[in-house]
Amino acid sequence: MVRAIIQYESEPDPERYQQHIDEFVPPIECSAFRHGKVFGSPFGETKYSYYAEFEWADMESFKAAASSEAFAASGKDAMSMGIPFTVHFASIE
Repeated sequence: MVRAIIQYESEPDPERYQQHIDEFVPPIECSAFRHGKVFGSPFGETKYSYYAEFEWADMESFKAAASSEAFAASGKDAMSMGIPFTVHFASIE
């Protein structure tokens, strides 16, 4: 399994984020998409306030999606929200 993990430094405007999801998530072929507010950390203040992830069954599916125009468009739109974020790709055993 492969996941793309997105962590936002602040919580996006709910209406704007819903617009982002409605327009940019469906064209990306993936097994699952999840998102939600980060509510705490065992080490005090959280560095990130919002979390999203895409999931794929295997590396081949991930590579196909990650090289798609839809995936690039989603990233560009996420950047246009003006909230700093990080993205990591993880291979899950």
